[in-house]
Amino acid sequence: MNSLHLAYAAIGILSVLLALFSNRTRTLPLSEPLVALLLGVALGPLALDLLPMSVDTRDSLLLEGTRILLAASVMTAALRFPATHLRALVPQFVLLLCVVMPLAAAVSGAAALLLGLPLALAAVVGACLCPTDPVLAASVVTGKPAQRDLPERVRALLTGESGANDGLALPLVGIAVAVALPLTGPGDAVGRILWEVLGGVALGAVLGAAAGKAMEAATRERELEEGPSLLFTLLLAVSVLGAARLIGAGGVLAVFTAGVAYNATVAKGERTPQQNVDEAVNRYLALPVFVLLGATLPWEEWVAFGWAAPAFALAVLLLRRPPLAAAFTRPLGLRPRGGAFLGWFGPMGVSALFYAAHSAHEGVRDPRLFAAVSLAVAASVVAHGVTSSPFRRLYARAAEPGS
Repeated sequence: MNSLHLAYAAIGILSVLLALFSNRTRTLPLSEPLVALLLGVALGPLALDLLPMSVDTRDSLLLEGTRILLAASVMTAALRFPATHLRALVPQFVLLLCVVMPLAAAVSGAAALLLGLPLALAAVVGACLCPTDPVLAASVVTGKPAQRDLPERVRALLTGESGANDGLALPLVGIAVAVALPLTGPGDAVGRILWEVLGGVALGAVLGAAAGKAMEAATRERELEEGPSLLFTLLLAVSVLGAARLIGAGGVLAVFTAGVAYNATVAKGERTPQQNVDEAVNRYLALPVFVLLGATLPWEEWVAFGWAAPAFALAVLLLRRPPLAAAFTRPLGLRPRGGAFLGWFGPMGVSALFYAAHSAHEGVRDPRLFAAVSLAVAASVVAHGVTSSPFRRLYARAAEPGS
């Protein structure tokens, strides 16, 4: 049996079923990524063992697969709200990105010490886990139930943060990787990291604004058909990602910046249909990544961690973000209920897997890195997948005005 063809069939059938019942899944305590993860577990060595895969193949697929998925996802996040609305939340985004995210990295790294990891490797784990995942966050803040039950401010904060911090986590990961590698140091990495960040922002801003102007001109001159128009921003995401990689800049950050610049340039009439298509693609494009994760979960390494494995997972889920959001509830302009919701729904997923694969590609080959990151991601997919609908409904029933 060809395992690749089996994967195509399994993922395709799963996607068709989830699409047919897409409205129903919004109300169930069972998210699409969780269903895909469970399918991967069923196909993996713990059950049917139908998708054999080497570590190098796994890391290569995760690196490029998650990179493309993140590009599509952060583009979607950049288009979800009008640019004028996001601009009003800049002070809150600065707080989340410059204070909460580094503290989350420190907390996650400290939790990784429970697994018996050396300090440098624990720092890499913490950096990989610090960004809020835009793919899993999208399942919480998108769709009619979310628009009905959650305040726009909470959804906008989680959207903007999850879109931006996937690229801005790069400096934290880069420094941690430099410390973990014996032949390099933080000083050697600073120049490269600065270029990746600043070059990515500059490239994304230029290409996004240029694409927005081109879209406006094409629409005005009626040169653009409806079909290509709907897919335009996905094509833009791929092109910006490729251009950024060619010059060694941060690709995911460049795509998010391009999305923000494009959002600020085009009229709402062009942005909204493209956003709807991007949301649908983003919702189902993630399924293969979670099937792959489920099929390659490192069960033996988890067992080797012993009691520390569940302790680590709980510590990351409960301490990485909720206390920080609670501490900054007032500066974020939220009521306690909104702060609690924002604190709990800071999921770890595709972005953490991307940075783990990126770190391995850079030379951090310790298998405990993937074991720790995948453990936290699997725990997040389960915990946030089963609580998203119930917690959203609970919020709606007892929401405070303006929260």
